[in-house]
Amino acid sequence: MTKRLFILGFLCFGLVLMSFTAFQKKIVKVYLVGDSTMADYTGNYDDKDYMTERYPITGWGQVFQPFLSSDSLAQIRNIIKADSVLVLDKARGGRSTRTFFEEGRWAEVYKALKKNDVVMIQFGHNDAAANKPERYVNVQGYKEYLRLYVNQTREKGAIPILITPVNRNYPWKDGQLSNVHGDYPQAVKDVARELHVPLIDLTQLSIDAFMAKGKDYVTAHYFMNLPAGKYTAYPEGENDNTHFQPEGARAVAQLVFEGMKNLKVEKASARK
Repeated sequence: MTKRLFILGFLCFGLVLMSFTAFQKKIVKVYLVGDSTMADYTGNYDDKDYMTERYPITGWGQVFQPFLSSDSLAQIRNIIKADSVLVLDKARGGRSTRTFFEEGRWAEVYKALKKNDVVMIQFGHNDAAANKPERYVNVQGYKEYLRLYVNQTREKGAIPILITPVNRNYPWKDGQLSNVHGDYPQAVKDVARELHVPLIDLTQLSIDAFMAKGKDYVTAHYFMNLPAGKYTAYPEGENDNTHFQPEGARAVAQLVFEGMKNLKVEKASARK
């Protein structure tokens, strides 16, 4: 009798353990690696209070988490097979592929990566700044750092996604917006093709989306072109056609999410 009770108890414990395991949520972390257009300015960013010293500047990564809610994950099972996602925005203003690495920011991400995590990589704005040697990286160097990020992501069993740089709000001509990043978007495409990495062409997606809205609308509502006296952080106003207001950030985050739906992760992307 005692033996039977012991076996019954053991079986019950096993069933409880199996049920607990079954109901545990599978969480994937999505790391955002990039520059100011992707950054999250809330929290303790540069020791400044967001609402009084920075708002309304908003990186698209700052508003990306809501796009990866449990309800929407079914649309991106091609990339993420999990019950929930935690977005970790590690992007930082003024950083290029080189300075992000040199400052140890990439090392922090690399050490934390787990199998099936996702790393979304978007640089280019600062790499292309030839007039700022402290951050400038030529196209060949840019490719090398992208390869490094991709290969080290795969070493940890995580999935890299390359993203071409989001376009600025110029140059416009006759209602048409052109690529402002020179050869850098093509360099991202080259590395993606070479290493079989999922690619989101955010340069072209953003150009198309901005043109669909029109120059006047995106200038006033998407980018940081602010009238004097409206925001505490910008008492004299602002004229910035690189960084986003909340509406612009959400529009770009939507483009990235839509881009994720069509990605294909080839076998090379899952290599350790």
